[in-house]
Amino acid sequence: MRVAVIQFPGSNCDTDCQAALSSFKGVRAEIVWHKEISLAGYDAVVLPGGFSYGDYLRCGSIARFSPIMGAVREVANAGVLVLGICNGFQILCEAGLLPGTLLRNNRLLFRCENLHLRVENSGTPFTSVLHRGQVLEIPIAHGEGNYFADPETLNQMETNGQILVRYCDASGNVTAEANPNGSLGNIAGICSHGRNVFGLMPHPERACESILGGTDGRGIFQSMIEAVAKLES
Repeated sequence: MRVAVIQFPGSNCDTDCQAALSSFKGVRAEIVWHKEISLAGYDAVVLPGGFSYGDYLRCGSIARFSPIMGAVREVANAGVLVLGICNGFQILCEAGLLPGTLLRNNRLLFRCENLHLRVENSGTPFTSVLHRGQVLEIPIAHGEGNYFADPETLNQMETNGQILVRYCDASGNVTAEANPNGSLGNIAGICSHGRNVFGLMPHPERACESILGGTDGRGIFQSMIEAVAKLES
């Protein structure tokens, strides 16, 4: 399985994602520079975290115009799995591949800490090895993770099962106190209507080794890998 990890000017989690993915047997993760115009031959795509283009204007607003984004849009429309983490989530929203947008954290503070997430839908290519209601501990590191969408869009996502993870406490309770950024509905991650594009603010690549504090992030990558294997079988 070949996975493209897109590298934008200002990406800083690209090699982390590459290392996390490469720890799975049979996975070859490759860094792809943002000026490339093709993703032919790749089975999945990851847009990593960081500060693409210095977060000028808005997070992800310049990266959406990078040459590689035409190819990302093309493969996403063809059903290829695309994962956007933190800044990658912001880019996917700016590019229109995911609904809604990410605003400044409600207290205007950068938050960097381990938090809990509750799995809301296990019937997607990104959550299939997890179970609904499962609580994960995965770190965040962002200043603009406040998810916002209009009421109609939120209702559609709820109905379609597109909200995949929410911020919660250690017992799985979705509370205001567990929300680090003011995100509507404690939303931490959403997928596209077609289920093949997933964006989340927490960093699963930073929760893939016990020595780093936990392995709860591996379930997201394992789900992707198994979904691709099923498509190829």
